[in-house]
Amino acid sequence: MTDLTVGKPSTVLWRLSLPMFISVVFQQMYSICDSAIAGKFAGEDALAAVGVSYPITMIFMAFAVGSSIGCSVVISRYFGAKDFISVKTAAFTTLLSSAVLSAFLTVVGLAFSKPLMVMINTPENIFSDGTLYLKIYTAGLIFLFLYNVATGVFTSLGDTRTPLIFLIGSSVGNVFLDLLFVAVFKWGVAGVAWATFIAQGIACILAVVTLLKKISRIETDCRPPLFSGKMLKKIALYSIPSILQQSFVSVGNIFIQYLINGFGSYCIAGYSAAIKLNTFAITSFSTLSNGLSSYVSQNLGARKSDRIKEGCRAGIILVSLITLPFIICYFTLSDTMVSFFLDEGGQKALEIGVKFLRIVSPFYIFVAVKLVCDGALRGKGDMLFFMITTFSDLILRVVLAFILSKPYGSTGIWLSWPFGWIISTAMSVIFLIIRLGTLPKNADENNPQ
Repeated sequence: MTDLTVGKPSTVLWRLSLPMFISVVFQQMYSICDSAIAGKFAGEDALAAVGVSYPITMIFMAFAVGSSIGCSVVISRYFGAKDFISVKTAAFTTLLSSAVLSAFLTVVGLAFSKPLMVMINTPENIFSDGTLYLKIYTAGLIFLFLYNVATGVFTSLGDTRTPLIFLIGSSVGNVFLDLLFVAVFKWGVAGVAWATFIAQGIACILAVVTLLKKISRIETDCRPPLFSGKMLKKIALYSIPSILQQSFVSVGNIFIQYLINGFGSYCIAGYSAAIKLNTFAITSFSTLSNGLSSYVSQNLGARKSDRIKEGCRAGIILVSLITLPFIICYFTLSDTMVSFFLDEGGQKALEIGVKFLRIVSPFYIFVAVKLVCDGALRGKGDMLFFMITTFSDLILRVVLAFILSKPYGSTGIWLSWPFGWIISTAMSVIFLIIRLGTLPKNADENNPQ
């Protein structure tokens, strides 16, 4: 466990975020391999079937990530204040409530998988495979939830190395199972889904067991309760806005997916390939955002305001450096990278994917800065401002996608991304500057100890 309230802010952030960034690399690599193996060994329709359910699976992911963010912010605050009884109570409460929530969503997902695929205008030739993938994915939601929550708790305690180890093992295992189930056993889309199910399940069990052992080693004067309704309310104050924010983004992506599905399976396949690469970049930027949330929350708990301001400046500089390789690679090598997902006959899909990357990648600097600012706002507890910026981005992108798709086809949909990013980034920066000015004075200035 690491105390984020001491040490040079930029060094502390980098040490905290580097294992998280490596985790993202492995996580996204196996996600990319999922799609690539489906496209190479099962064909373009299989790639489209895996990709068509992506916006729906992201709604479930929104609940898991939102729960993780909520517990991470609260536990970081208590950890910074050295209130270890509350740290344990918050961790246990989140694990139990997340298990219940994931069970409920599993039932909903299995019952409504077909109607959801109909709702997004899924083409008939990929409908059955897309529905099958969604059902298997939904069956593993409890693993998704508990793993994300465990990772959130680890991060709030300043430990990003332990979940990295599990994720590397899970990612390597997932790719191996993909090749076995799809390339050897010829299970097609079902093989891709079962590979993820098994690998994620093993990683989840190991992460939760390790987390419980780590928490048990924290010494407290009395035994904390395993569940607290009062603690759940505190966590929900952060989790619910995060879930709503990510869910609305996912709902917006469903509308966009609806538009894309109208252009045929080749467009879906090209978009599915490009969006995997795009998600790799965005998730990489999000690691620093999540790390900064824990950093800000711990220092707020310790009442070290000056370190919060220094950390925000350092976070913006670090994330700006991370964006550069993505912009260069995605813009100049887009054809090579998208072709990794497709067989030799997927020329139309290749053109779609390349165009998407070349339109959005030059604007990564905007979304990267926005995510860091949002992470600081979230860590400080300013959830309203955090949600406003995200909703502005979402609404702009969806509205513009519908407007621009009429005269420019699928290219018009891709053009909506940069507009949303630029405007929402400006709002995030302004909100962060305003809210940093309201921070309380350092503890040693106000209440020397």
